[in-house]
This record gives sequence, structure tokens and C-alpha cells, in this order.
Amino acid sequence: MEHIRPARVEDMNRIAEIEIFNYRLNFYPIFRSDQYFFSEKTVPKLTAFYANEPGVVAHTVVWDDSVLKGFVRVNGEEIEKLFVEPILQNQGIGDALLRYAVDVLGGKRLLVLEKNLRAIRFYERHGFHLTDQKRRVDDTNEFLILMELRE
Repeated sequence: MEHIRPARVEDMNRIAEIEIFNYRLNFYPIFRSDQYFFSEKTVPKLTAFYANEPGVVAHTVVWDDSVLKGFVRVNGEEIEKLFVEPILQNQGIGDALLRYAVDVLGGKRLLVLEKNLRAIRFYERHGFHLTDQKRRVDDTNEFLILMELRE
């Protein structure tokens, strides 16, 4: 856990960058919305949004070993976001951030896109299970599924 620390305001641009890259890589192929992924969901816009949402910094921890490589955001028992820089994945960073989210921050549940099988498998390996609770993603035919930590 030596590389995990609380997020700071000056981290928000890098956090937004990691989030945007992951959204484009993982969600664009499913939703195929050029307008959303390339006009609305941009690093400058997300950074500006974060600047106006003080809870974002307060609920986020980062993996930083001189380069900020990933982050997790936990609000209460909900793991809201967990992203690692795509080219740095599969190095244990996401594993460490998720363990920290569960063991230190008390994360017990999260929503995952039903078609994001890679994420579902990742969370299942860490003790989460799919529930039968779903919710539609805005005006699409896609669903988010609740996953909960096995007790």
C-alpha cells in the first residue's frame, strides 16, 4: 500500500485523463456515441467538473509511484470508479487499489456495465458477485448491474 495516497486537487487533470482514456477504450465500442465520447467526455471538461465537486477529491485515492497510474473513488460503501492507465494495466495496480477500497475505505458494492465482461471477471476474482439488480444506462439498451462483496 506504499504507493497509495489520498488524491489532491492537483491530481484532478491526471485522474480525468485516466478516466477518459478508459471510457473511450472500454465503453465507446459498446455505446458508439462520437458526440458523447469525443465532444462531451473530454479531459478539460471532466477536470472542470471535478474542480466544482469537492467530494471527488475527498473520496478518491491514487496509485502514485512518482507517476499517477490509477485511482479508486469510494463513497460510503459504494466503489464509484476504479481505473488504471490502460497501458499500465495487469501490473497489480488495480488489485491493490481495489483491496485498499475494500479493506481501508469500506467499499462493498459497485455498478458494472453488463457488457464489460473483463471488469466483471476482475471483480469476481476479488470476491464480488453479480446480483439480479440492474438499471438502464440513460436512454440506451445497456444496463449496469450491481455487484456486491461476498461476506
